[in-house]
Amino acid sequence: MGIPRTPRPPRHRLVPTAIATALAATAACAVLAAPAAAQPAGTAQPGPGTAASVLEHGTASGTAVVSGQNRPGTRLHVEGERTAAARTLDVDYQVQETGYWCGPAATRIALSARTAPPSQAGLAAQLGTTEAGTDHIGQITGVLNANLGTGWYETKEMPNDPPTQAQRDLLWQDVVLDIDNGYPVVANIVAPPGNQPPGYPPDQTIYHYFTVIGYDDAQGTVLIADPASFGGNQIYWLSFDQLATLIPPKGYAA
Repeated sequence: MGIPRTPRPPRHRLVPTAIATALAATAACAVLAAPAAAQPAGTAQPGPGTAASVLEHGTASGTAVVSGQNRPGTRLHVEGERTAAARTLDVDYQVQETGYWCGPAATRIALSARTAPPSQAGLAAQLGTTEAGTDHIGQITGVLNANLGTGWYETKEMPNDPPTQAQRDLLWQDVVLDIDNGYPVVANIVAPPGNQPPGYPPDQTIYHYFTVIGYDDAQGTVLIADPASFGGNQIYWLSFDQLATLIPPKGYAA
């Protein structure tokens, strides 16, 4: 059953950005994993620079849209599609070029839905990314707005782990509202052993950024463009419930 679509309240922050920035904790990016030896059945495997269809293999949680293209800097175009329940965005996907550029790479993917984005190196400079990663989701919010010339993006904190129902509801509303208006969502996640997206190192807690580029209301799933390419997984469907558990105690830009 899908997640009910309720009237959306005005956009607002759970925690003021200035306070959130002061409370920021460093979020180190994922280290790129080696290419997977075998690809999941039913997985699209386009060559570098080609286009990938996101709905061809379904939208159930765990469905891989693109895998195996995990050389750092590998680039491909993801086509936006729409059905009665699902909506995905047109983006230019790129694997992160260093083990600590997940923030710049996720930001670049989000920007590509609306404009020709800067390089990962250029965005790393704008974000102040170091070898320790990108400190806080608020930095990504500011860079997204600066490059788009808009005030659309806001920093949303999810400090409670597990999240409250109000935080879950706001996250879903933000995903739907942003995707419907052509704005991907960038999420700062913490993925411990036992609660990880596909391909993540099962014995490590991963601090990471990835981009939400679509949703399926009927399945209750979200489409993830993951610049880390863990296990060779670049673009895949994830349950909304899992997304909501991965973000705390960090936040997202929406």
